[in-house]
Amino acid sequence: MAAKRGVDFLKTVAEYSAKCKSFDGVIHMVKITDGGDGRCVGEFTVETEHLNRKGSLHGGLTAAILDNITTYALMSKGSHPGVSTSLNVSYLAAAMPGDIVEVDANTVRAGRKLAYIECVLRRKSDGAVIATGGQTKFVDMHQDAKN
Repeated sequence: MAAKRGVDFLKTVAEYSAKCKSFDGVIHMVKITDGGDGRCVGEFTVETEHLNRKGSLHGGLTAAILDNITTYALMSKGSHPGVSTSLNVSYLAAAMPGDIVEVDANTVRAGRKLAYIECVLRRKSDGAVIATGGQTKFVDMHQDAKN
């Protein structure tokens, strides 16, 4: 496993992803505020382009944010970003335009083959939990040829 990485590393990864022309660029609005050693914390303001037809934060965007921020948390632990084997999100409250949402991801365990990361999204104004979730990732990307 590579060396542990801090908040500066996380900011660099997030800035790189934001510039991507791939789907990962969709979370360009999340600003990393803290992290390292298996944790990543960021925040963003809900804007019109983030909304579903009912006028609240779109669930698909919430899942994409959770996917990416948990991956950043895992990378700060020194792990390969791996590939998702399971991703789950529970939606608990709405976030509306102008709300600032805090995202806090934590690596629960990073083993040789699998990693487990959890995440909470909260409305900054009152601490209400908007969504919780996490993912399991396969991280053994450097298997030898006989496997």
